[in-house]
Amino acid sequence: MKRLVALAAFVVLALPAAALAHATLEHVYPGFTADLAQSPKVVRLQFDQFVQFPSVEVLDTHGLDHALPAHTAGTEVIAPVRKLPTGDYTIRWHVLSADGHVVSGVWTFGVRMKALPPTEAYGASGPTRTEDFVRWLYFVSLALVIGATGFRLLCLRRLAVPPRVEKRLYALAGIGVVGVLELGILAFCLRCEDVLQLPFGKFLYGDLSPISQGTRFGKAFIVMTLAFALVAALVYLAWLTDRVVLLVPALAIAVGFSSGLSLSGHDAVDPGSSGWSELADWVHLTAASLWIGGLVSLVVAVWFVAPELRRAAFTRFSQLATVLIALVLAAGTYLAVVRLPHLRDLWTTGYGETLLIKVSLVALALAWGAVHRFVVRPRLPAAGSGFLSRVGRSLAAESAIGIVVLLMAAILTDSKPPPRPAPAPAQAAAAQR
Repeated sequence: MKRLVALAAFVVLALPAAALAHATLEHVYPGFTADLAQSPKVVRLQFDQFVQFPSVEVLDTHGLDHALPAHTAGTEVIAPVRKLPTGDYTIRWHVLSADGHVVSGVWTFGVRMKALPPTEAYGASGPTRTEDFVRWLYFVSLALVIGATGFRLLCLRRLAVPPRVEKRLYALAGIGVVGVLELGILAFCLRCEDVLQLPFGKFLYGDLSPISQGTRFGKAFIVMTLAFALVAALVYLAWLTDRVVLLVPALAIAVGFSSGLSLSGHDAVDPGSSGWSELADWVHLTAASLWIGGLVSLVVAVWFVAPELRRAAFTRFSQLATVLIALVLAAGTYLAVVRLPHLRDLWTTGYGETLLIKVSLVALALAWGAVHRFVVRPRLPAAGSGFLSRVGRSLAAESAIGIVVLLMAAILTDSKPPPRPAPAPAQAAAAQR
């Protein structure tokens, strides 16, 4: 069976990719997210082939177009621009490629001020409920790959693990890493589709380089995709060769490169963010993934499959979960203080209300876990099969609560925290001294 899977993977990877012949944007002026000291006189787009019927818009934050009709000069598109006042501007363009496809793109620049990122270009509506749902599935997948590999290495170390347990843990890790890769690509495409404001058929020919190269979100997506492709290879090789030791670098890479989410999210770019907020967000995410993913692994791979491992696995996971929960609480409390300028923001803003729901669910999960640790764990040595079955169902319910917590985390990730109040004139003057 393993040889057939390996052969199928080789055939898929060996198939040549089809080459796309549509026009590719090579150079632009103004540059992506450029900060100009004065208004540009023209907008220039340089392609690798001749294009026709160009359309270029230079939109201010109110949607007013400041561009004059564009024309082509060889492989270059030139659009004169009216004199621009200080502000943020969005360039949206469309050209007809030689292969008959309409190629489109968008980027931003600023005149005498810092440019907005392309993800906040004029016309972009921001994260949608679809993106929230995809982000939730992404977090669940991340928890599976980190939780399953961490559970195998930390909670089942030096134990005689039956093949049926190994098989389920590899399946959980495999589902998780494939989900991270596929859902990450889908999330990136959904964000780009919103920024470009194009239907899916035309979005396929959109220029994504301003987002992939000019934003933290895009750079994190590329680096994390490459890193988790390596994680997928390591998990696959560990299963194929029965070498659990390969899960060590897989877990290290997954935990390390999950920091891309923290380095590109609210705790990296919003006012009040710092290296400490980025670190806290990464610790919060990693600890929650190990906790929830490990709990799912305990239920799916051990409790109903290998009764002989229940007591040892439960005891070790209980000890690990105590540390993880402490990290989740400490990091989460710090981030709540950073993100919410006032206590009343908890019940007066949408972000705060979502955070309250998440905190309530975490508190319920903690109470449930406390029962397992202080009531169930002492009774395990003398427990009968009926009691152990009830414990298994209780663990499954706690896992479900953890997964709902990840849903709240996904909504918070795509939500904007309440703005921080502007400093008083005296404070601002003191800060400049």
